[in-house]
Amino acid sequence: MGQSTHAVQSLNQAYIRLHPEKAQQAINTLPITEIVALITQQPPAEMLALWAGLTLEVATEVFEQLPEPATRVILQRGDAVLTARVLVRLSEAHREAALASVDGLRRRELTSLVQYREDSAGGLMDTNFLPLQESMTAREAMHQIRKYRPRFTRQLYIIDEAGVLQHMVELNQLAMADGAEAIQSLSQPLRTRVTATATREEVSELLKQHHVTDLPVVDLSNRLIGIIRYDALMDTVREESSADMLTMVGASRDEHALSGVRFVVKKRLPWLSINLITAFLAAAVVGWFEALIAQFTALAVLLPVVAGQSGNTGAQALAVTMRGLALREIGSSQWLRVVRKEVGAAAINGLAIALMTAAGVYVWSRSVGLMLVIGVSMVIAMLAAALSGVIIPIVLSSLGQDPAQSSSIILTTVTDVVGFFAFLSIATALSGML
Repeated sequence: MGQSTHAVQSLNQAYIRLHPEKAQQAINTLPITEIVALITQQPPAEMLALWAGLTLEVATEVFEQLPEPATRVILQRGDAVLTARVLVRLSEAHREAALASVDGLRRRELTSLVQYREDSAGGLMDTNFLPLQESMTAREAMHQIRKYRPRFTRQLYIIDEAGVLQHMVELNQLAMADGAEAIQSLSQPLRTRVTATATREEVSELLKQHHVTDLPVVDLSNRLIGIIRYDALMDTVREESSADMLTMVGASRDEHALSGVRFVVKKRLPWLSINLITAFLAAAVVGWFEALIAQFTALAVLLPVVAGQSGNTGAQALAVTMRGLALREIGSSQWLRVVRKEVGAAAINGLAIALMTAAGVYVWSRSVGLMLVIGVSMVIAMLAAALSGVIIPIVLSSLGQDPAQSSSIILTTVTDVVGFFAFLSIATALSGML
C-alpha cells in the first residue's frame, strides 16, 4: 500500500513538472480538500507551480486549509501578486499571523501589495523590479542587470535620487551603447504611468490607448513603487471585458466560474427579482388586450416575432454603444450622432424586415389587416429598440454609473413593453380588417 501511494505521488510530480499548464487547468476542478492534499504532497517546485495556476476564489479556500509548512513555502516563494490578493481576503488576524512567518524582505513586499485593493493598480503590480539611477552609465546599468537579474522586460525605468520616476530606456539600446555613455542620453520620455490607487478599468484603458508592454506604478509623490507586467495587463483587459459581459446580464463583476453557490445567489438574486418585476410589466401590457387576443388568436402567434426582432435590434445597438464608451470613442458631443446613426439603420432594417415579415404573414393568413399590423408594428418596435440600445448606456454613463450594469435587463423590458403595446394597439385600431 505504501509503495502504491509513493508511486502515485511520483507520477503526480512528474506530470506537474512536465505538463504544468494542463495540471493547473485540471486542479481547479477538484474539491478543495483534494487540492489541499495534492499540494501538500508536492515538493516546493511542484507546489508553487500548482499554486500559481489556482483561481483567486479557489486559492483563498485552499490557503485557509493548508498546513503551516505549505503556507510558509507559498508565502516565501509563491507568486507575490496572487498571494497578496489571497491575503487581502483573509481576516486581519489571519493575515498578520501569516505575514509573521516570512522573512523581512518578503514581508515588506507582500505588505506593500496588500495595502491596495485587488482590483487596483497597486494590487496588480510586481514590486520585484530593478530601477536605474539617472546618474548611471550604460556599463553600470548593465552591471546592475547582470547582478540582480530582474524579470525580463523590453524597457527599464530611470529614477532620480528621491526615487521619482523620470524616464525609460530600451534594453536593446542599453546593451548596444558605449559603456561610458550616460543612460540619460539613451533615455526616452515615458509613454504613460499610473498611480497605485487607479482602478482596473483605468489600467485597461491606458493599455488600449498606449499599447504598452509594461506599466510603471507610482505613488502620490510620483515615486516608482512597482511595475504592472504585460501578462497582468492582458489579464486585466480580459477580466474587464468579461466583467462587462457579466454586468450586462445582471451577474456580479466579482463572480468566477468556481465561485461558491452562496456568493452567486447573493449577487444574482436581486437582479433576477428586478427582471421578474419587469417581466410582469410586459405581461400586464399583454393582459390589457386579453379580449382582443382571445378574439384573434393569430395575434398570440405573432407576438414573439415582434419581440424577437426588436430584441436583436436593441442588442446590436447596445453592444456597439458599449464598445464605443469603453474605448472612449463616444463623448458628449458624439451622442446625438450615434443616436441618428442607430435609428437610421434601424429604420432601413425595420422596413426591410417588415416587408419580408408582412409578405410571409399574408401568405400564411391571407389577411391584409394582419399583414399591416405586423409590418407597421415591426418598424416601430425596431426603432424604439435601437433608440433604447443607445440611450440606456449613455444615460447610465452620464449619471456616473457603470454603463454595463444590467443594461440588457433594462433593454429587454423596454423592447418587450413597446413592441407588445405597438403591436396590440395597431391590431386594436385595425381590428375591423382582421
